Amino acid sequence: MHQHIINASIQIIPIVQDRHPYNWVDEAIEIIISSGIKYEVGPFATIVEGTYDEVIKVVHRINDQLQQKNCSEWITNVQIQIRSNGAITGSEKTGKFQ
Repeated sequence: MHQHIINASIQIIPIVQDRHPYNWVDEAIEIIISSGIKYEVGPFATIVEGTYDEVIKVVHRINDQLQQKNCSEWITNVQIQIRSNGAITGSEKTGKFQ
């Protein structure tokens, strides 16, 4: 995949009763923060920007972490926007509303 900046939405939905779902979500957000890619935490998903490889690596790290920590079941929703000939950023789409 190319090395242009893409943006994506990552949403984790734990289907568990062993602990509050927000605790699992918080762990996922910590992985995003520690990744070093640009992010914005929202109430329903976290928006990230990075290269395709960086973003997919974060998604894999989140799923691996949840499995290693014995989260019994979860849904990972990922939306990715890719522009084949250059970067696509969130601010490009939402900056006019700031």
